[in-house]
Amino acid sequence: MELITKHCEELATQLNPLVLGCLGLTFLVSGLFVWLGGLGFRKILAAVAGAVSGGICGFFVIDKNPAWTILLSAAGAVIAMVFEKVFLTILSVVLAVVIGFAILAAPYIENVDSLKEAILQMPIHSWVILSILVLAVIITGSFLWRLLSALCCAALGTLLIFSGMVFLLQYKGATVADGVLGKQIFFAGVFGAMIAFGTVEQLILCRRAGKHPAAEDQMSRSNDQNSKKRATWRNK
Repeated sequence: MELITKHCEELATQLNPLVLGCLGLTFLVSGLFVWLGGLGFRKILAAVAGAVSGGICGFFVIDKNPAWTILLSAAGAVIAMVFEKVFLTILSVVLAVVIGFAILAAPYIENVDSLKEAILQMPIHSWVILSILVLAVIITGSFLWRLLSALCCAALGTLLIFSGMVFLLQYKGATVADGVLGKQIFFAGVFGAMIAFGTVEQLILCRRAGKHPAAEDQMSRSNDQNSKKRATWRNK
């Protein structure tokens, strides 16, 4: 978690304090929404995530061009809505890699000055674990799509909440990275517990319309039978 904290704090130093406070509050509120209820608004979430992804590509990759940023943001939203399953699967893989790498690389980041050096020091088994994690996400998406969607929403929401809290604490003048240092296992456990709780809560409570075709078919047949009975009674 120290890696994510450091990146958030580095970004925070480049922002205006008012923007930093608003960004932190936005991340925190939207993270709570996605963490606890994102599954119920999966298509909207995919559109927003697609728009953000396209906007980031347009802003940072194509030389901060406003026109390209808007165009790619709109294109990302449309693509994410049309290819919802593919997009959310890719997003889940990215989240798994980011969170998994942040946890696995933590012991090596503490001993070096740069991310590149930490990557070079990571043993082979860490990369094997990351590969297995990515494969597990893809397999889950193929056979347990609703579970993967809930996991994706819970992980994304947890990451937004964590980032939002870092931004808000930075806005107040606190240094979060020093508090995270040496408590990697604790924060990783909290992170994992939040993802697990968000996943289970959404699977139980976020029942989307149209998810019970058997009940709908039974109701439709019942209505047809009632219509036939009324028609028969009138013909007598």
